[in-house]
Amino acid sequence: MQGYTIDKLEIGQKASFAKTVTETDIYLFAGITGDVNPAHINQEYAKGTMFKDRIAHGMFSAGLISAVIGVQLPGPGSIYMSQTLKFTAPVYFGDTITATVEVIEIIAEKNRVILKTTCTNQDGKSIIEGEATVMAPK
Repeated sequence: MQGYTIDKLEIGQKASFAKTVTETDIYLFAGITGDVNPAHINQEYAKGTMFKDRIAHGMFSAGLISAVIGVQLPGPGSIYMSQTLKFTAPVYFGDTITATVEVIEIIAEKNRVILKTTCTNQDGKSIIEGEATVMAPK
């Protein structure tokens, strides 16, 4: 498995990864990160929130962006340098989230690529919008 070097990247190039969020995913994420906010893991508590149900951690969905960058575009050997995130909607258990990255700028002399990063749910609703700076593999 090889990633795209800077000379193989093109403006507009895209890649995506989709995952259906399960209860197990969220409990494992809570355990790994220590984020045991009851909005994520306690059904009774979550009923009293503005969301009316348990929601996935925002950073869980953001992690799917990392999967696209590290595995597909630019892919293996990439170094994640920065990421902006705007969380635009909640993610519920059972939602299918698609993370997409798109090349919007190439800075060849610095071996950097700027990516538009988005996550959408199964209805096409935006749940995350952002931008990443990545060092392309050598």
